[in-house]
Amino acid sequence: MTGTEAEILTTVLERWKTAVDAHDPQRVAENFTYDAIFQGLHPYTVGPGGVAAYYDGQPIGMTAAYQLLETRRLAADLVLGYLAVDFAFTDRPTRNVNLGVIVRRVGDDWLIAHYQVSQL
Repeated sequence: MTGTEAEILTTVLERWKTAVDAHDPQRVAENFTYDAIFQGLHPYTVGPGGVAAYYDGQPIGMTAAYQLLETRRLAADLVLGYLAVDFAFTDRPTRNVNLGVIVRRVGDDWLIAHYQVSQL
């Protein structure tokens, strides 16, 4: 896969978003490396199993809308993204967060190796 930093990130984030919106925790986890550091709004975890458990605990109907704010190529196989994300719910107000991700090329694909949410 080749492309600009924004194209690379958008490809990965669209797969992530589609799985989040479908409440499919296993498919969300497939977007992460085996050793991904994942920090949502709960204590951190490492690896796809922790990611799947985190998203399994999210309410049905939660959706994610994101805006890519900044990108940086850290190395040939690493891209950093900084985003604004709105997590919408059916029964409570939308939660607005900032998200930092690092995606890593794994074979012909790109996967999330680091995911950190902050709520300012």
